[in-house]
Amino acid sequence: MLSMTGYGRGEYKQGGLEITVEIKTVNNRYLDVSVKCPRIFIAYEDVVRSLVREKLTRGHADVFISFSDKREKPRSLYLDEGVAAAYAQMARRIAEMFPDAVNDFSVTGVLRFPDVIRTDDASSADEECVTALRFALSQALDSLNVMRGVEGDKLKADMLSRMDCVEGLVESVKKRAPLVAENYRVKLEAKMAKLLEGVDVDQGRLLTEVALFTDKSNIDEELTRLNSHISQFREICTQTLVGRKLDFLVQEFNRETNTVCSKSNDLEITRLGLALKNEIEKIREQVQNVE
Repeated sequence: MLSMTGYGRGEYKQGGLEITVEIKTVNNRYLDVSVKCPRIFIAYEDVVRSLVREKLTRGHADVFISFSDKREKPRSLYLDEGVAAAYAQMARRIAEMFPDAVNDFSVTGVLRFPDVIRTDDASSADEECVTALRFALSQALDSLNVMRGVEGDKLKADMLSRMDCVEGLVESVKKRAPLVAENYRVKLEAKMAKLLEGVDVDQGRLLTEVALFTDKSNIDEELTRLNSHISQFREICTQTLVGRKLDFLVQEFNRETNTVCSKSNDLEITRLGLALKNEIEKIREQVQNVE
């Protein structure tokens, strides 16, 4: 079982090339990846997202990439001929306007003008940079999943302990359920005797009424399904990617518990049902953290 919350960090440092990748994940119903990277890696954001999707299926992931390139590599210079020609033309016009002025226009002077000579740096990452990025990102994802696994084990232990509590409450409801019809019969008989003031109660009619009440308030099917859900929950918890399955199963827990509370017509079962709903809600909150 994996938590959707975690943090991972990966580094690549070799030959003057330094790349650090940090990943932070939080809960989200679907997988959402946000990449914040230097301009040199913009063209490779899809590569980053693809690698993240190989390791994550749900949650919001923020990927931060920092980059430093201290490698010794040749730089090429680029002459912007249009800018140089414009400067030369302006120089000739100024010379015509001020014929007595000394014309010190020279090639060296042109080289000093802004934007005439530019450094032709690479605008995108080379193959070594991309390889380094993949290495650092894979390392960060592995680190992230280790943390998510540890957190997932804690969530699993907490949910299973609460499931033990749920099972105990279901068992208490199961023991209480057979007494509901008998208690109703006793109360109904006492009420009829009081109303009829000593007249013999028609036992056949009384038993018919009790039978109708028993059928209406019967919760055997709901208790059977709840016990089945408990077994399924424990089985699912042995798997890795379980968030969606558990989320659906918790909804079924709530549905059956609501039915038990509405059909019981008994204060003690209602009290147990509310306690059951409370435990299920706590489990549901934890399930929201599971991938």
